[in-house]
Amino acid sequence: MSKSGFVWYLVRRLATMALLLVVVSFLIFSLTYLSPGSPVDVLLGPNTRTSEAVAALNAQYHLDDPFFAQYWYWLTNALHLDFGTSILSSLPVGDQIGARLPVSLFLGGYAYVLTLVFGIIPGIVAAVKRGTAFDRGTVAASIVALSAPAFVTGIFALYLFAVVLPVFPVAGMGTGFVDGIWHLTLPAAALALSVMALLVRHTRAAMIGVLDQDYVTFARARGLSSRRVLVTYALRNALIPVVTISGVLLGAVIIGGVIVEQTFSLNGVGSLLIQSVQTKDVPAIQGVALVVAAIIVAANLLTDLAYLVVDPRIRLGRHAQ
Repeated sequence: MSKSGFVWYLVRRLATMALLLVVVSFLIFSLTYLSPGSPVDVLLGPNTRTSEAVAALNAQYHLDDPFFAQYWYWLTNALHLDFGTSILSSLPVGDQIGARLPVSLFLGGYAYVLTLVFGIIPGIVAAVKRGTAFDRGTVAASIVALSAPAFVTGIFALYLFAVVLPVFPVAGMGTGFVDGIWHLTLPAAALALSVMALLVRHTRAAMIGVLDQDYVTFARARGLSSRRVLVTYALRNALIPVVTISGVLLGAVIIGGVIVEQTFSLNGVGSLLIQSVQTKDVPAIQGVALVVAAIIVAANLLTDLAYLVVDPRIRLGRHAQ
């Protein structure tokens, strides 16, 4: 692949991302616009609802403008990371997101690392040891893990490892990097469990499919060691579909973090989103949803780039299609 070809591919993907985010932003704004109630209903109680107060709030939040004028005003401000002012706290939504985003990124990154390590390695070993007790146990454990939603796993893990067996902290982030990892181990594991199980099954299936190929059989017939056959011939080809599904699972980790943050009382953007929905804080809902969507879209781009690294034989033009 040429350098110019890679640059052109990257430009096309970035343009696609920008267009996708515009579409997503329109959907987010439309859903909040069409939802029952308005910021006026939240801010003004029955005793303070006067025509002057309503007019002032309508002017402040541009509620009297036509729909597309409101959307354009919000979108152009969002491009400058100005998501408006929170109805509940009267603070800039961008500042609230900026204060909480590191917690969510830390949690999501930790959970994703756990997903990759304990999803890919057991899947490979189970495929290599197909039909053994380890393989059957891995498959059975993945089925059980897949059937448990993240919030159920979180509540059970919180009760078992923080109350019955006080091994991990109940809530909070701790102080410092190492203490933060210790505090987030339980929520990250709860978040990663079901996603990890899916990756185990996908990795096992991909690895078995490659190990049954004729070129792997031929490599073994040539007398190559099992390790060389596994690393040189099987592993790289099996990782191609695994990388693809890993990008999808990263989105699942980000979305699942919303529930896990609430379960473990973590002050991330997920808990901010839930609080905003409960209080009908429209600017905060719109801002958080757009930021989460942007992170997911960026994660998909990183997945595509990782796909090219794993298999550089792929032509950029064909891959872009």
